[in-house]
Amino acid sequence: MQTVIYCLTALGPWDYRTVWRLQQTLHARCRVTRENVLVLTQHTPVVTLGYRRQTEQVRLSAAELWGRGIGLVAVERGGGATYHGPGQLVAYPIFSSLLRHGGVRRFISRLEEVMCRVSNAFGVPATRQPGRPGVWVGERKLGAVGIAIRGGVSLHGCALNVNTDLRSFSYIVPCGMADKTVTSLQQECGAPLSLAAVAESMRLSFAQVFNAPMEDMPHEWAYLE
Repeated sequence: MQTVIYCLTALGPWDYRTVWRLQQTLHARCRVTRENVLVLTQHTPVVTLGYRRQTEQVRLSAAELWGRGIGLVAVERGGGATYHGPGQLVAYPIFSSLLRHGGVRRFISRLEEVMCRVSNAFGVPATRQPGRPGVWVGERKLGAVGIAIRGGVSLHGCALNVNTDLRSFSYIVPCGMADKTVTSLQQECGAPLSLAAVAESMRLSFAQVFNAPMEDMPHEWAYLE
């Protein structure tokens, strides 16, 4: 039987912890069923830290971030500090059987390939760069990747800057790269894009890169509230 990706598109924006709880629920299911689920969303403003807790990559205190309406959350993914906020499309592939096809490094490169395809679909020539996680437009970082693997099932994923307010990235050292700048599809295109249209392109690109048909996730599996 052909492997299927079950997708939930819920653009919100949603509080980070709310979606984090959803990930945990879906992860528990996929560990048992070996299914593959994709969540596409955007968040209210938040800075997240990977499991190494690189607080030196955050230029403001938690109180100062809060004063600007930005949360701070430490999570179990790899990678350094990153920012999520409105206008950024975040993809959470909670993959089981599809994770095993090529191992973790291949999985990360596939997530980068997905973001490259989406960017190119909107006229922005993004590429991967050896030794630099994420996707790039020249020396400007357009998308980030950070995952965790628990019980053979992935958590977290990748984030593509679409119409993101890039000023918020000045509060952190994005993924520990102090000498690099951050960009967005809006900045590269010169005009804002429909986030829904970018999400549909990402949904299609996941199906293509992972060679699996996409279906809507059944509502009864989990939901946001």
